[in-house]
Amino acid sequence: MVEVLIPPTLRRFCGGTERVEVNPGTVASVIDQLHDRFNGIRERLVEARGAVRGSVLIFVNEEDIRFLQNQDTVLRDGDRLSIIPAFAGG
Repeated sequence: MVEVLIPPTLRRFCGGTERVEVNPGTVASVIDQLHDRFNGIRERLVEARGAVRGSVLIFVNEEDIRFLQNQDTVLRDGDRLSIIPAFAGG
């Protein structure tokens, strides 16, 4: 299984849980699994055209998917996916 860490800002869409286990696959398939379980979460993670929102960072085992294969990054059994809201500061 793959462990997904849900940030506090998205937990209201996930019944308050901070960790979810999903089946291995690509980042895109994990997002699909989250959407199947928690309707409405996909819209918070990806834009209508399918790209990860600029306000969201996704890491697989401490590595930013932007430096891997983005949503095509493969997750294997035992991996951890972290969803991190990006905040702008000034």
